[in-house]
Amino acid sequence: MVRLGEGEYQYEVVPSWPKLPKYWELGDCTNGAVNSQGEVHITSRGAHPLTIWDVNGNFISSWGEGTFGDPHQVFIGPDDHVWITDDLEHVVTRYTPGGEATMELGTRGRPRAAFVRKPFNMPAGVGLGPGGEVFVADGYGQYLVHKFSPEGELLLTWGRQGTGPGEFDTVHNIAVDQESRVYICDRSNNRIQVFDSEGQYLTQWDIPGPNDLWIQDNIAYVAEGGQGVSLRTLDGEVIARLGGDETIFKSGHGICVDPQGSIYVTEIIRNQRVTKLQRV
Repeated sequence: MVRLGEGEYQYEVVPSWPKLPKYWELGDCTNGAVNSQGEVHITSRGAHPLTIWDVNGNFISSWGEGTFGDPHQVFIGPDDHVWITDDLEHVVTRYTPGGEATMELGTRGRPRAAFVRKPFNMPAGVGLGPGGEVFVADGYGQYLVHKFSPEGELLLTWGRQGTGPGEFDTVHNIAVDQESRVYICDRSNNRIQVFDSEGQYLTQWDIPGPNDLWIQDNIAYVAEGGQGVSLRTLDGEVIARLGGDETIFKSGHGICVDPQGSIYVTEIIRNQRVTKLQRV
């Protein structure tokens, strides 16, 4: 196997992950998430928009066929409920592990005009705070971040178009750490901005085209546009770099990490694949 990384963060590239059922194609692999059982959920733009796999790449199940316009990002909460942003339908929906919708934010099929500053116009990402608050990156049609209560009440909206602190250009994805700090992939501004849970700017990390990040055990795993993956402290300091090679993976659109510390990178457009990096 090809080995990547440095120091204590070393990984082997697992070939042919996942093991697709006969005649299946995933299409654009937009994102990934891992539940409490270590099952890997992949959203894609093929016939099976949400697929579930064990860590060895064996197929478990799928759901959501015919449901989504574009399943752009998936997030799994501590209760194993599955949250999916659908940028073409302008909604963020919570599902049971089996795929039953239990909450929907936004109005399906109805984008909000940018000047209204209301949810949503092509939302890109979703994350949960430690208290169950829902944070949404409303980033393709607007330049906003929305905060909702666990019950779905809109509590706060911040952001505007621009390059200054608290301003955005493609709010592409979002993560929240255990201290309720909110990390925003401000992709076209080539940075991750960090805020407190009330939208107050704290700092930023300069990163080329960040598509996604995953926070686990106080490490931020960042899928960088065209640069592979960086592992960082929660102060933004680089610990290790992985990939950036077209033959392995180059421009991850999504990233997730399983309980054993193995990394899954999803790609769209040219590569349309999932790459597993197994921790060694």
